[in-house]
Amino acid sequence: MLGLILFIALMGLTFGNRGYQTWPERFVKDTVSWVQGMIYKPVGYIAGLFEDIRGFRTVYEENQVLRQTVTKYARDTTLLNDLLEKNKRLEEALAFTERQKQMNKYNFRIAEVVDYKQAQKMVTINLGEKDGIRANMAVVSVAGLVGRIVSVSNFYADVQLITGIDDKASVEADAGSGVFSKAIALTVKGKENKSFGVLETVDADTGLLLMTKIEPGDDIQPGDTVITSGKGLVFPYGIEVGKVVEKRQGDFGITYVATIEPFASFTHLREVFVVDVPEAK
Repeated sequence: MLGLILFIALMGLTFGNRGYQTWPERFVKDTVSWVQGMIYKPVGYIAGLFEDIRGFRTVYEENQVLRQTVTKYARDTTLLNDLLEKNKRLEEALAFTERQKQMNKYNFRIAEVVDYKQAQKMVTINLGEKDGIRANMAVVSVAGLVGRIVSVSNFYADVQLITGIDDKASVEADAGSGVFSKAIALTVKGKENKSFGVLETVDADTGLLLMTKIEPGDDIQPGDTVITSGKGLVFPYGIEVGKVVEKRQGDFGITYVATIEPFASFTHLREVFVVDVPEAK
């Protein structure tokens, strides 16, 4: 009977809605809460550290992907710009050849410049004997006269630029080809029957071309467009060379000299044309 009474009293103490706790209960609760707090804080720090490490790893991987994406985008952008620039040049080249075909019955073989020999003032193009290229064929750009072929291999050819027309390397190239054609016979566009001169040297100070042997009565004037006269054995008629900048008396006062600014750029040549003049039938 005593045990039953104690059991009922214990149940009343346990399930009752008491608003207070006994001191043993408070002691046990405070002790357990303090121990839990001491354990939870370092465990939380460690868990947070691992979470931060995982976050750093994720950010690093995302940065790597972004870096690769940016690099690929930059490479693709550069390639696209190169293709757009080349497409523009080829469109200009096509328009140039169409205009030239209407003016003269010449064939124009497009070639890429693969090497620039600055010391010799020569360039190498990717056309050779297998393409029907021969020594002394004229070479032009969209802008104007560039030079002539001086040596040919199976797949490549060397072009002497007109800016090196009076260089020692030019003379040696002429001797190697067996044909000395250093000078270029010129005339003025629209005044073909009234004007004549010879391009055989370059002003060393300015890099401009010098047209010599101009007769006193010649009507050549600054601003005129100078073209090849076709009277030489190399350059056909009608290829634009440049614009007259100045006309002055020669060294002996007998003939005149005209300073010519070339139309073609010789420092950024990418594509050029080899002029193939069909043989007369």
